[in-house]
Amino acid sequence: MCTGSCARCLGGTLIPLALFGFLANILLFFPGGKVIDDNDHLSQEIWFFGGILGSGVLMIFPALVFLGLKNNDCCGCCGNKGCGKRFAMFTSTIFAVVGFLGAGYSFIVSAISINKGPKCLMANSTWGYPFHDGDYLNDKALWKECHKPDDVIPWNLTLFSILLVVGGIQMVLCAIQVVNGLLGTLCGDCQCCGCCGGDGPV
Repeated sequence: MCTGSCARCLGGTLIPLALFGFLANILLFFPGGKVIDDNDHLSQEIWFFGGILGSGVLMIFPALVFLGLKNNDCCGCCGNKGCGKRFAMFTSTIFAVVGFLGAGYSFIVSAISINKGPKCLMANSTWGYPFHDGDYLNDKALWKECHKPDDVIPWNLTLFSILLVVGGIQMVLCAIQVVNGLLGTLCGDCQCCGCCGGDGPV
């Protein structure tokens, strides 16, 4: 199966990416690698669960569907065995759109958080967001405005950057599966070229 092999390759790539996203979001709850005393001191975007929901849970289901396509024989319909396979590819397209939206959600949340900067204890002894429009990204001297938690700026910046990259890659892979699924729906596995080292036409 050409399009089925390609889908399986994409699904196998999405699984570890989803786990990376899930883990990165979990680590954000421990700024600087430490347990924080008050959850209200965590950045607001952490509670949007971009990595857990968007790049994680909403990506697992499409990935599992893609993984099952290569060996999906289906029962066919109206005497046409390829009909069932086309329907399976069409279903994968819908799941790919769901995955794309989930990854997009994680991507947007991460981009907003990186631009906004982390929530931290400021010089006036209040918790808030001392940075504006990503100014701290180009001026490391501004980092001193964030007193606590320790190392929260590099911690959040690193993890949200990972989520940004993971979300971007997932969006690209899901977009590829949308095209791959439509090809499998319209022309069937036999007429589509393989990819990712998949099988050739049968």
